[in-house]
Amino acid sequence: MILKNFRKAFSKQLSVLYPKTEIDTFFFILVEEYLDLQRIDTVLKPEFLITTNKLALLNTALKRLQNEEPIQYILGKTEFYGLPLKVDKNTLIPRPETEELVELILKEVNKSKPLQILDIGTGTGCIAISLAKNLPLANISAIEISDKALAIAKQNALLNNVAINFLQRDILKAEKLPQNFDIIVSNPPYVRELEKETIKNNVLQNEPYLALFVEDNNPLIFYDKIGNLAKQSLSKNGILYFEINEYLGKEMIDLLDFKGFRQVQLKKDLFGKDRILKALIE
Repeated sequence: MILKNFRKAFSKQLSVLYPKTEIDTFFFILVEEYLDLQRIDTVLKPEFLITTNKLALLNTALKRLQNEEPIQYILGKTEFYGLPLKVDKNTLIPRPETEELVELILKEVNKSKPLQILDIGTGTGCIAISLAKNLPLANISAIEISDKALAIAKQNALLNNVAINFLQRDILKAEKLPQNFDIIVSNPPYVRELEKETIKNNVLQNEPYLALFVEDNNPLIFYDKIGNLAKQSLSKNGILYFEINEYLGKEMIDLLDFKGFRQVQLKKDLFGKDRILKALIE
């Protein structure tokens, strides 16, 4: 099959599920991945002949897209803060708002100081790895409950040539953290069950449920626990950073105020949503 004919069939079969701009993005990503063609090539080489083997790969990807599987899982990789990461169905796909969390930390920390940093609920390792890559003097640890997610995080650390102390822990059962830290950061599960109807199928049916959702009657369960542990283990003037549910900003401020944190600050993401919380401990 030639390229222009495949593109026509590709667009037609996905048109009932995705907008045209997203279909085009999928197409360009896949032809670059499997055919080593750039976007301009799709215009300059419409008669490009796709071999049988490559066509099989493209059709498999097409079927998975028809099943509303995320393109990142189909490729087995993504990019976060300019770094390559492996992903699979055992890990959440890192989001742009989490990049904003990393950006804030890097903007505020003293890069010349050998900081002790902990990432709780590391998933792919995206936060820990991005910080390690940009803070060469820091000693970074990362906690994750899922052994399968942890395996991916370790692969990603190797892929990006950074050293991270990975620990498998159920943070809700932890009585204390392994040491004191200057910075504790976490992007824990925070989507309430009642918000399911707002979640797209490609996320709801594919990404790990336990890494996304919390019960409606206790949506701050992870923040409450991590806040308690942070109070015990943050160094003097230590900082706690959270990514949070956009609808629970006030509740988060009240929670940390009650625990005795100071200078609790709520920050909006690029979309104007309450997304990042920062708090200090004396």
